[in-house]
Amino acid sequence: MLSPTPRTRHRRMKDNGRADRADLTAVLAAGLVAHLGVLVDGHPMVVPTVYGFDEQRIFLHGSVASRSLTVKNEVCVTVTVLDGLILARSVFEHGINYRSAMIYGVPVPVTDPDDLLYGLRLLTEHVAPGQWDYARPPSTKELAATTLLAVPLDEASVKISDGPPDDGDGPDAALGLWAGRLPVAATWGTPVADPSCRPGSSRRRTSRTEPAVRSPDNAHPAAPAVRICGRRPATAETVGIRRW
Repeated sequence: MLSPTPRTRHRRMKDNGRADRADLTAVLAAGLVAHLGVLVDGHPMVVPTVYGFDEQRIFLHGSVASRSLTVKNEVCVTVTVLDGLILARSVFEHGINYRSAMIYGVPVPVTDPDDLLYGLRLLTEHVAPGQWDYARPPSTKELAATTLLAVPLDEASVKISDGPPDDGDGPDAALGLWAGRLPVAATWGTPVADPSCRPGSSRRRTSRTEPAVRSPDNAHPAAPAVRICGRRPATAETVGIRRW
């Protein structure tokens, strides 16, 4: 369970609040982009970034020159997943269905070599599973130019909104207007190979048993398959749909 604190206690729309740690994990697993909120030179800054996570920490990375990654004070990391629009009979009752998480904590720079590779692998595999083993690993020079921060998942707030409009039993129901939910379905497009790919290049295997596949014309190799949040992989032949 998530331990409530004065900052994470649900005050408004308490019914949307979640206290189960499994809900936090589910939101982090469904999202791709986090927003890092920090104070830099006394001014607020919110930076969008990809992330990785395990049971204890969320990992954020960037250039060693990034000012947002050099803070030693508390930060707030948010992840939001849009599930759809709530279209009501009145504009006032419109809204969105969403899943969101807010994480508070003091970021800890990851300097141990093994932990650094561990965190970077989690980050890479969360966004594009399989790419860590397929692509070239980071060099010593590249690691030296990279900052990896770990923010503990000890203090977090989760909210989930998933329901119809709230005016179905109010006076606006007599207007005879349509109301309901408009779900969002995010879809990967057809992979486009880098023009500089060598002829005959093969994309990575999507599993240990699947053979490498060459593009039909052997001129523009298929792009690596991308597994969508742990679901069915999307390839040039079959592009999966990621439902948030």
